[in-house]
Amino acid sequence: MVSLNQTIFPTTSTRSTLSSKFSNGPMSSGLMLCMPRSFKACTRNVTTRASSSSSVAVEQDPQTKVALIRIGTRGSPLALAQAYETREKLIAKHAELAEDGAIQIVVIKTTGDKILTQPLADIGGKGLFTKEIDEALLNSEIDIAVHSMKDVPTYLPEKTILPCNMEREDVRDAFISLSAASLADLPAGSTIGTASLRRKSQILHKHPSLKVLDNFRGNVQTRLKKLNEGVVQATLLALAGLKRLNMTDNVATILSIDEMLPAVAQGAIGIACRSNDDTMATYLASLNHEETRLAVACERAFLLTLDGSCRTPIAGYASRDKDGNCVFKGLVASPDGTRVLETSRKGLYSYDDMIAMGKDAGQELLSRGGSNFFDS
Repeated sequence: MVSLNQTIFPTTSTRSTLSSKFSNGPMSSGLMLCMPRSFKACTRNVTTRASSSSSVAVEQDPQTKVALIRIGTRGSPLALAQAYETREKLIAKHAELAEDGAIQIVVIKTTGDKILTQPLADIGGKGLFTKEIDEALLNSEIDIAVHSMKDVPTYLPEKTILPCNMEREDVRDAFISLSAASLADLPAGSTIGTASLRRKSQILHKHPSLKVLDNFRGNVQTRLKKLNEGVVQATLLALAGLKRLNMTDNVATILSIDEMLPAVAQGAIGIACRSNDDTMATYLASLNHEETRLAVACERAFLLTLDGSCRTPIAGYASRDKDGNCVFKGLVASPDGTRVLETSRKGLYSYDDMIAMGKDAGQELLSRGGSNFFDS
């Protein structure tokens, strides 16, 4: 069973052993690993129940018998932040959802959350963080599913739709270290922790004197704790997640798009529902941010064309320029960073044009890379 109180929030004893905030910059002696106060209040009225597909924890309000919307989410602090952001935005848009207990948070533990000792590619790829939540949705155990879009496979399960991308957060990566202000400042031989082949390949391509510790997995707090303990000298994390967790004090440097091209759909939240649930589709449509939805569609078209997986270092980013056009940048690399292929496109900021741009960019890199590119 999953217990919010036991598995998600740091204990008092754990918090007391951690150093203060990164108030003195990157040379400070410790990192801020504690949860924002807003999450601590979310542990009230939590019960657990068994799901047919996985263990879940449900936030309940005793005054409401039946929730109008049950939000399915992973149980990490970041996933919960995204679920509560979704709830707040639904309440702001729909008065009937403001009643206590009208929206219920259902925490579902996924395979990716349970297996932390192996690289994602070795245990099945990206669907590891969505499969059990999708099953709960199809089994009507939840009404909507909140996902980090970068974790969502390029295919959706039958009988589900994803009609909503909320407004995107900052897509850039953040550099975090106790001893250096940037990647360039790290001494030769320094070790950077990341489970992302995208980050690994770009780091090694530009900084071949550095080392990368593979399988540096866990939630944000876990990875920062490992850094605090000296397991690695630095790590990279998505700035969007740190912002949603109010943990940007830990950031030494924000990497530019040119320094580190982000993952496809990084910083975007996607919300799915059953394809026959018009009520939920209407609720979700009210939260959709069309500019984000189109950018994510462009990037995912690129990813789908490349048939990308967790074994493939792929990066892609679509944005709107000052003239209102779409600018897309894409990248594929060998895992060791010795070969990096990049491309870009510019065109109208419209769905059909952006899908075509993503596909065309993917086809170009497939052609340039050749069939044996990823065997290097």
